[in-house]
Amino acid sequence: MNFQTQIPLQKSDFPIDYTSKVVSLGSCFAENMAEKLEYFKFENVVNPFGIIFNPVSLEKLILRSIHKNYFTANDIFYHNEAWHCYEVHSELSNPDKEEFLSNLNQLIDSTNWHIEKSTHCLITLGTSWVYRHTESNVIVANCHKVPQKQFVKELLSITQIEASLQKIISEIQTINPKCNFVFTVSPVRHIKDGFVENTLSKAHLISALNASNFQLPTSSYFPSYEIMMDELRDYRFYGEDMLHPNQTAIDYIWIKFFENYVDEKEFGLMNQVCEIQRALKHRPFNPKSESHKKFLENLNQKINSLVNKHPNFQF
Repeated sequence: MNFQTQIPLQKSDFPIDYTSKVVSLGSCFAENMAEKLEYFKFENVVNPFGIIFNPVSLEKLILRSIHKNYFTANDIFYHNEAWHCYEVHSELSNPDKEEFLSNLNQLIDSTNWHIEKSTHCLITLGTSWVYRHTESNVIVANCHKVPQKQFVKELLSITQIEASLQKIISEIQTINPKCNFVFTVSPVRHIKDGFVENTLSKAHLISALNASNFQLPTSSYFPSYEIMMDELRDYRFYGEDMLHPNQTAIDYIWIKFFENYVDEKEFGLMNQVCEIQRALKHRPFNPKSESHKKFLENLNQKINSLVNKHPNFQF
């Protein structure tokens, strides 16, 4: 692909390698990047509490996990034949109350462990728009299809976003002072908010992330949103909904990311992993043929050789 505009990127001072432990948190685009890390067998955990779009809700969950502030019956509610929590994604909702609480609190323990052991924290912010539950006066991460009249929609100010991000960094550093941070803004457009409103939302996030107090030695800004808007400014790089980046766009942004945030010494091993991954997807014309049996034998030898050197790899 040739483009007239190329956004200049600076190589990370704290690159990811195969000894790194990465925690990816935030919007759905965080999961796109995490899938790439998983594909290449980097140690990575993504969104244990589900997709979280706004920085205030992300801050709340991170602090809850760091301080092991466990969920109680007061933090959940019953609606449409299932138990929900306003702080987490609806994919975690459960018809069994006790099981739901147990699952949530197990996630607190595991998230605490991952944050404490992580070398890199990748945070993807999706929107500045939030919904405040009027009865509790609390900003929620997910409305769980509760009637809209029970919420008030608000736009987080740049100052509010900065405060949440500062709190996230400082609290993580209390239990993991060596953690490095990569922040980015999701290229997914939230058109349900409105075209102008979406632009305003992204502008608040970008302004907060580029404030002088975030120019820290242990943090950097990766321009996912800018790459999508400026280098991939064509609808052929969007999915059918014309809002989400398609696979071509995700692959392109990933290439930009790993070229600048993954240690070059790992490129050879990444190629070996990629070769195996492609071979695993191979569909033979005749599965019973001798050539295919030989192909599988060679593939198993490659996998075993790699796993012997890297026991944490699983194919």
